[in-house]
Amino acid sequence: MVSRAQRTPFGNWWWTVDRLMLGALAALMLAGIVLCLAASPPVAARLNLDAFHFVNRQVMFLVPAVAVLLVTSLLSPRYIRRAALVVFLASLLLVAVTPFFGAEIKGARRWLVIFGINVQPSEFLKPAFVILIAWLFGESARRPEMPANTAALALLITVVALLVLQPDFGQTMLVALVWGALFFMAGMRLIWVAGLGGIAAAGLAGAYFTVPHVTRRIQRFLDPSSGDTFNIDYAMESFVRGGWLGLGPGEGTLKRVLPEGHTDFVFAVAGEEFGIVLCLALLGLFAFIVIRSLRHALVSEDPFIRFAVAGLAILFGLQSAINMAVNLHLMPAKGMTLPFISYGGSSMISLAYGMGMLLALTRERPRAEMLASRDAYMVRSPA
Repeated sequence: MVSRAQRTPFGNWWWTVDRLMLGALAALMLAGIVLCLAASPPVAARLNLDAFHFVNRQVMFLVPAVAVLLVTSLLSPRYIRRAALVVFLASLLLVAVTPFFGAEIKGARRWLVIFGINVQPSEFLKPAFVILIAWLFGESARRPEMPANTAALALLITVVALLVLQPDFGQTMLVALVWGALFFMAGMRLIWVAGLGGIAAAGLAGAYFTVPHVTRRIQRFLDPSSGDTFNIDYAMESFVRGGWLGLGPGEGTLKRVLPEGHTDFVFAVAGEEFGIVLCLALLGLFAFIVIRSLRHALVSEDPFIRFAVAGLAILFGLQSAINMAVNLHLMPAKGMTLPFISYGGSSMISLAYGMGMLLALTRERPRAEMLASRDAYMVRSPA
């Protein structure tokens, strides 16, 4: 046990961090390993790999992810902003070169090979983008004379343009929704709501009429008979077979034919083997993290922390909701991982980075320290 009287960095961290949220994140990581054990062996067998190839790699990814989460959660808000600026600029550069040097997979270029490791730069771009947007909106709330909203809009246009070039419409939609939610929190006028909503609708219509794979996905969602719905059909059947309690660990059969059972459709594998009860438990963990984070944002007196915590929570919640909605055929298919559950190194480490910042920003701080930090922040730049 760590005593409150111990003035060590770890002691200070332990007694100020939100331990319930930390426990919920740890439970998701543990569930991710268990579900990777359940879902990945059939995929490995189809690829002529060792049965536990993806499990071993998931554990390997988990080690740096936990380190990133813990180290990031120790940072002060000032260093959170500085680190986010560095990560954003590096990720933006990598996203910009990905369409030219990335490997083409299913008609899109989203991955770069860096020192022999596959990296998806857009995953790291998202949490850093949220922090920078939160800082700009916070500055706008403090000093209305600053063109912070214009800068935030310019950042959004830049990020969206680069993501569309890949193309990655799932991440584009996610980033735009989080930006819109924070802009709404910042008090935008109804005319802006209508205007931005119209632009988003025009962008979706443009993607539908000009990008073939977007057209096919939307058509298959609206009319299943118009094309191949193999993944969704088997995902839905998995929930039906699993029932409330599931068939039992290792007893699922549909995972043997689901091409992406360890990534995009791991929630369906959970439904078949562990039942609706486990799916509801996972949903409860995601909801707990989001609601608790929004509660922290609600009581924060610092505009930057309020926007940053809310933005990171919305980013985490939307990504979770989109993945589960796709598995349940509630929206067109998108290549979106289920946070800390789906297999993937880039997703795991970027999520750990985002949640580490969330834990850092929601740590308990003496009121005098918060006021001093806020006053200092008002006369300093984030870098």
